[in-house]
Amino acid sequence: MSDSSMPEFELAGSIWFRSGTQNWGNPRRMALLAAIREHGSISAAARDIGLSYKAAWDAIDTINNLSDETLIERSTGGQRGGGAMLTPKAIEILELYEHLDEVHQRFMKRLSRARPGSEQTMQVLQNMMVQTSARNNFIGTVSDVTMSQISAEVRLSIGEQFDIVSSVTRESVETLGLTKGVRALAFIKASSIIIGTDCSTARLSARNILHGKIVHLQSEEVGAEVGLELPSGHRIAATITTESMQRLKLTLGQDACAIFKASSVLLGTLD
Repeated sequence: MSDSSMPEFELAGSIWFRSGTQNWGNPRRMALLAAIREHGSISAAARDIGLSYKAAWDAIDTINNLSDETLIERSTGGQRGGGAMLTPKAIEILELYEHLDEVHQRFMKRLSRARPGSEQTMQVLQNMMVQTSARNNFIGTVSDVTMSQISAEVRLSIGEQFDIVSSVTRESVETLGLTKGVRALAFIKASSIIIGTDCSTARLSARNILHGKIVHLQSEEVGAEVGLELPSGHRIAATITTESMQRLKLTLGQDACAIFKASSVLLGTLD
């Protein structure tokens, strides 16, 4: 098989600065430092890198709080919506980051030439590296984002099988870069999921209702775990009370549905 038949893929990586156990020097915050250095204005810097003014202000608080000395000096008011200036220490850190990032990007380009596998294989590997306490993790693509004044509704398409709807803040959408076509992860705690039967005729306020068959049942004195397999082959787990399991008369192979609110879905990005 010739190289031209290999799927297109790209390796990417970023440099992060850490202070103790806190990751504060991420690429977005370093981009904010660079934009402040260029514009001398918080509002202009925020616009330059696609952040809201509030998100930029909060990021500056975090950067200063996690440093042993002030890195960004601010002045409020004025026609520019609040001035900002990097201290000599901040300039030193930013220049170091830019140098390391340049070296890192050259390394990533050389590494990508090794063609370690198909794009699909690389994506699966990346997904497997994500660690979270939530029992239910799904990877998908943002298919729609509906914004309101303070919140947003994000629809995540899990392949062609089903959608998951999440309700988050506008700030989260901006910070995570959640736009149509972006790959994202959805996390749902098992305790946030309600199990129901005969859901096809039920009228519920919950935005997410996933139909499947019960493939796992495990009960203890107080609690029970229910696993549903969806038509797509995905599985979703819920923790309910043993009393509820008995009242619903749940059995293996039974049709059931997993019900959860949009506010129970946490989102994350891989980039």
